[in-house]
Amino acid sequence: MSHPDQRNVQRIGFVLTPNFALMSYASAAEPLRAANLIAGTDIYDAVPLSFGGEAVRSSSGITVECQPLMSFGEGCNTIFVCAGGTPQDWDLPEGSLALLRRLARQGVRIGGISSGAYVLAAAGLLDHRDFTIHWEHAPMLREAFNHLAPRQARFVFDGDRITCAGGVAPLDMMHAMISQRMGAHFARRVSDWYLHTAVAEPGAPQRGSIAERYGTHHPALLPVLEKMEATIENPLDRNTMAKLARTSIRHLDRLFADQLGASFLETYRAIRLDHARRLLEQSPLSIAEVAFATGFSSAGHFSGSFKAHFGKTPGAVRQRFPAN
Repeated sequence: MSHPDQRNVQRIGFVLTPNFALMSYASAAEPLRAANLIAGTDIYDAVPLSFGGEAVRSSSGITVECQPLMSFGEGCNTIFVCAGGTPQDWDLPEGSLALLRRLARQGVRIGGISSGAYVLAAAGLLDHRDFTIHWEHAPMLREAFNHLAPRQARFVFDGDRITCAGGVAPLDMMHAMISQRMGAHFARRVSDWYLHTAVAEPGAPQRGSIAERYGTHHPALLPVLEKMEATIENPLDRNTMAKLARTSIRHLDRLFADQLGASFLETYRAIRLDHARRLLEQSPLSIAEVAFATGFSSAGHFSGSFKAHFGKTPGAVRQRFPAN
């Protein structure tokens, strides 16, 4: 290693919260271990941390022993908050958010993996920043912090903030981080270690395309389905959607029946109700607030539609996934 910076050990801390996603954590930490093996010396030190120093149990039931962030945070080059689960899992010890803010002021680069961006947002560390979060948690974040707009990217670098959608996307993010420090050829060797042959760009999509999700490639339906997902709070009528598809209302109805096996209204309602269920499971919004956030005119109408679709009431879902 000829460059002096490459001989220094760079400490990367991973703050784990209860029910964190083990795959997301491993996808971020394991490339650092491989980098050390390939380099033949320690160039990275991946340290599992928690806010109180306690061991943390992942969503899969595996427990990871951790060091306290208070003691180890200042020695880190970068700290990632690695979270999963639901908001009640992010009910952090008092002073946790203030500690993250203090470390950021001291020059530590702060990141979030999977739903870790929600914790960063709560700490005020994403204001006026470009960032991303796992697609499942994006609606909840927008509802809780309506001044923030997460981008649907795999990972985002914005100065001293790094955010990643989680899952296997940290493999792509770590490839970029290692490449920045050690060069593209070295990063390629690390990715090859994990058979990670198709390294995605930062802005690559988090989810399969509209066509893959709905099982249709019809050019008139795809923009309509995309618009449906983007207009959950204020649903558009069939006439507006038919104009978007550049077809007649009758033909649009026929396309939904033939291609999706459901009507325009049934499809739109299912999209809105699926979104409502995620809000009930993950957000602190009341049932009435969830109803209005998904385009229903009243809580009663929403509850009836929800039960008809899922076979259970919104209250039953909220009881299983309490918001506080």
